[in-house]
Amino acid sequence: MSRILIVEDEEHLANGLRFNLEAEGYQVELVDTGESALDRLRVDAPAFDLVILDVMLPGKDGFTVMSELRQAGQFIPTLMLTARGHPDDVLQGFAAGADDYLAKPFELAILIARIGGLLRRREWLRASLDRSATPEPDAVFTFGDKSVHFDLLELRVRKQVFPLTLMEANVLRYLIQHEDRPVSRKAMLEEVWGLHEDTDTRAIDNFMVRLRRYIEQDPTHPRHLITVRGVGYRFVASPDRSAAGPEGAS
Repeated sequence: MSRILIVEDEEHLANGLRFNLEAEGYQVELVDTGESALDRLRVDAPAFDLVILDVMLPGKDGFTVMSELRQAGQFIPTLMLTARGHPDDVLQGFAAGADDYLAKPFELAILIARIGGLLRRREWLRASLDRSATPEPDAVFTFGDKSVHFDLLELRVRKQVFPLTLMEANVLRYLIQHEDRPVSRKAMLEEVWGLHEDTDTRAIDNFMVRLRRYIEQDPTHPRHLITVRGVGYRFVASPDRSAAGPEGAS
């Protein structure tokens, strides 16, 4: 039985979610503040399988809770809920480390489908930890002394291992699929995040800053995740063999 933590300060909504999710066979626990969520989700605390995290919370908001969880090495699948459905808010949630995002009001059937999808993905990852299993095609991409393990949501740089959120892995996969070609911010918004409205593209720039911290030896002078001025970004697997272009790091 999967265990779900709901972090929601609207009592009627929290109780309604618990009632419906328990009817679906889940074991559910409720907390109503960001601080309580962080305490329940300590790495050494009893494990949950998924978190439903509201953005608007008393004390620490959902974005802060999400960021602190990821910084603490807690990569439990998380679905964020918010009454603020603007694309910039969606990007902020993904940049903080969320795996999925749902705007209020929402249909219960859609929420349950999203939960099912995240839990299935978690089971796939658990199965992939069996090192005797044969990796799926394109599950690992190696460049230099780095490798992205899409099946495990990990980036390995020499002896270091960086856990990736699902969205970080999706961004890297998209850039790698377009290796050595400029990718516009607009294309990334549409193809990776599924956003088609006018959105402040600085959110993407902030997202890329974090990926560079993982990948680049000197993030201020990137060699793999290159800024293409006025366009977007370009992934370069082998910088020493890449022809010079009109790009410049930012």
